[in-house]
Formats: sequence, structure tokens, C-alpha cells
Amino acid sequence: MADINAAEKQQDHTVHSSHSDDSTHGKTGIIHEGTAHEAAARGHLATDKYGNAIIHFDPVAERRLRLKIDLYIVPTVAMLYLFCFIDRANIGNARLAGLEKDLKLSGYDYNTLLSVFYVSYIVFEIPCNMACKWLGPGWFIPATSLGFGIASLGTAYVGDLSSACGVRFLLGIFEAGMLPGIAYYLSRWYRRSELVFRLSLYIVMAPLAGAFGGLLASGILTLDSVGSVTRWRMIFLIEGIITIGLSIISFFTLTDRPETARWLTQEEKDLAIARVKSERVGQTAVLDGIDTTKMLRGIFSPVTLMVSFIFLLNNITVQGLAFFAPTIVKTIYPNNTVVSQQLHTVPPYVVGAFFTVLIPFISWKLDRRNILFIIGAPLIMIGYIMFLATTQNDPMVRYGATFIITSGAFAFGALCNAQTSANLVSDTARAAGIGTTVMLGNIGGLVSTWSFVPTDAPNYPIGNGLNLGTSTTILVTAILLTFYMKWDNKKREKIDVDARLAGLSQKQVEDLDWKHPGFRWKP
Repeated sequence: MADINAAEKQQDHTVHSSHSDDSTHGKTGIIHEGTAHEAAARGHLATDKYGNAIIHFDPVAERRLRLKIDLYIVPTVAMLYLFCFIDRANIGNARLAGLEKDLKLSGYDYNTLLSVFYVSYIVFEIPCNMACKWLGPGWFIPATSLGFGIASLGTAYVGDLSSACGVRFLLGIFEAGMLPGIAYYLSRWYRRSELVFRLSLYIVMAPLAGAFGGLLASGILTLDSVGSVTRWRMIFLIEGIITIGLSIISFFTLTDRPETARWLTQEEKDLAIARVKSERVGQTAVLDGIDTTKMLRGIFSPVTLMVSFIFLLNNITVQGLAFFAPTIVKTIYPNNTVVSQQLHTVPPYVVGAFFTVLIPFISWKLDRRNILFIIGAPLIMIGYIMFLATTQNDPMVRYGATFIITSGAFAFGALCNAQTSANLVSDTARAAGIGTTVMLGNIGGLVSTWSFVPTDAPNYPIGNGLNLGTSTTILVTAILLTFYMKWDNKKREKIDVDARLAGLSQKQVEDLDWKHPGFRWKP
């Protein structure tokens, strides 16, 4: 088990501070030149009480370590998330290949089938992420991947709506911990500014899943059968088997945390721990024990809640595209073959994937996320205005709109989870906060399953209008969030840090998390 005991009692650590002006913290610490080993040690602080790092890091050594972590950690989680999203969204491809007819679905049955997945997906979001912390991501992520691979495979054998709903409910349980679990896992390895780009390297698998899923489904449908399994059932069977294979391999390849990484030297382990710890004001351990106070701090942080609301609104668009892109393409190209319609879903996802990586890369270099919320939302708005202003008789305009929408929408997954993580301090708070962000985001996914209903076809004015409204609200919320963070940071500049911390035990200081007087919001 990767769960660890509560932090050891803090050892004496001398940090002197002056009271000169500082634009970030109001006070400037005279940095103690310790070692990475000292900063990494349990029971030691890695920041002064104003949030300044107490040691300097060699940028060359950091760059070398970061590349090593990138190569060992990111590819595994990216491949798992690719098939996580494929196993969730392939139902849209199966719909084009006859799923509704074979299962005798009518009316709103397809929307109901999509909704069942989100019921379990939402309910189990925070519990799964706390289980991820308790078990350790190195065990939890492969285990839950194995579960949703088996559930996907089982979908190939359902015979009616009831059995399909049962399997989709199980799929939601197993997939609930993937997006927040991987985001939390990566926060154990990367600095605040670095995290958003690494999140994008696995979240980009969502639009790539739309592209690759369409290609894979097209290829599978060219087969006559796989054993006794035919048509759309082959999609679930083959993709489920691939997922199961990848999850079994990941049990052996996924390293739980820096301390257990056989591929790091002791010096690299110390550096990996110390540099993450150096951004966590008041904390004596990177990986703390599960703590109820910190967990509640993570869930009810005002920034967590506002970012979660943005993610909820964005997910109405992203998940709606995943489930209904094939249907939308069918209204644009109604006379094309099924395989051709599947292939037409690919290019918008490829463009979306490019921006899913580009925008977080810019965020990494700027160490800013709110401004990119503000830039991305208008792209989604433009795309849905184009949909509302046209009909299915304007196929090229509508098809072009899907490219604009994916360009703006898909990067929010990385940005939202990184912003939540950046504005929480302790490991427990981050696990709970990221779980909250994804949980509320998936309420948006549940809404998306009813955003494009049969009675709204073929132009879907209600679904397109809804998405225009959500993207407009994202823009307004992101602007308000930025003003709030700047306003509250100015209030914190006036706080007497020494007076506020006087008389508090080390545990009480750690439990303050974002309420620590030396903490500043990071926009």
C-alpha cells in the first residue's frame, strides 16, 4: 500500500526573514541554503512561513529529472486514458453500426443508456480518488483500468436495454477514478507550472480517442466477425481486450511515487520530492496521511468550486461531441456510407488534439491558466453561433464549426485540473479537490447526454443553443475568478503572518492549507 503515516514531528529549521516589499508574498525570506535531501526529509519544511522555498535548485538537474519522469510516467497513463475514453465513447460509433436496432432502442432509450454511465461516474468520483490516494496510484490506476476493460468487453454480449444499462453502470464505476486519479498522480511528480502540460499529454488522448476511435471502429467494421461476435459488438470486444492487456502491463510499469522509483537514483528521488514540496507552504511531507480537515479544504476551496463549475459547463460540450459527433456528421453527410461517416469524425478531433497540447504548453511557460480559459471560451461560442445560424443544407459551414469548437474546448480538461491542483497545498486536499472538479465536470457530462435529443433533429437548435450558453458562462466565470483571486491576494498582503500563526501546532498549520496566511492564489 502506498498510503503513508501522518508527517513526523517537525524538526528544528532555522529560517530568517526580512520585511521588505515583495510583489508576490509581501515579505521576502532570506533563503536558507539547505540540501535537497534535507528538504525532502519527512518532518522538514521546504518553505518559510511566507511560502518561499528555503533552497535553490539546479535548473540543469531539474530539467534532466523532468525529462526522465516524462519518459517513464506519461506514456503509460496516456495509453490507459486513451482506451478509457475509447471504451466510454465507442457507443457513439456502435450507434451508427446498428446498436439501436439490435437492442430495440427507441425514443429516448439511447439517451437513457448514456445517462446511466454518468450516474455511477459522478457518485464514485471523490470516493475513487480517495481510494487512489489510500491504495496508491501505482496499484489503483491499473486495477480500475482492468475493470473498465472487462466492462467494455462485456458490452459486446448485451441483449437488451436493461443489460446494456447494467454494464454501462459498471463502466462508470471503474472509469470514475481515471481522470482525477491520473491528475492527482502526476501532481506527486511535477511542479505547479509543469503539471498543466503533462496533464495535456494524457488528456489529449480524449480528442485522439475520438479520432483513433473512429478509425479503429471503421477498421473493425470491415471484418465479417470475431468468433461469434458481429457488427457493432466487435467494436466493444476488440477494444475491451486491448484495454485489459494494457492494464495488466501497467501493473508492472507504473511507479507509485518518487520514493519507490527504481529508475531514479537516491539524489534524483530527493530532488523530485524536494522541488514539489518547495511549493507547499507549511507542509512537512509531500505525501501526508488522509486528513478530514484537509480533504474538506480541498473540496470547498472557492477556487476549486469555481473551476469545477467551469469544467462542468465545458464538459457539456466535450462529452456531447464524444457521444454525438457521429450523429452530427450523419446529418451533414446523410448519403455517405457508415464507414465514410465514421471517418469524417476524425479530422476535427485531430485539430482539437493539437490545441489540447498547444494551449497547456503556453500555460506551462506563462504559469497562468485563467487567461487561457478566457481565450478558449470565445472559440466555442463562435462554433455554436455558426451551427445556430445554419441548417443541414450548409454542411461545409457546420463541418468547419466542429473544428473551431474542438480547438477551444478540449484544452479545458488539463487547464481545470491543473488550476485546482495549483491552488491547493497538501496532498490530501489535492486528491479531494481534483476529485471534486472531475465529479462536477461529469455532471456536465450527464447533461450532455440529453443535449441532443431525437425531437431536436436534424438541426439541433436546443443542443447548439445550450452549448452557446455554457461557453458564454465559462467566459464570464473565468473573468470573475481572475478578479476574485487578485482581490483576495491583495487582502492577504495585509495579514500579519507571525500573529496569525502564533500558538498553532505544526498540524494546525498544515491543516490551514489554502487558508495559510503565506499562501497566494495562482491565476
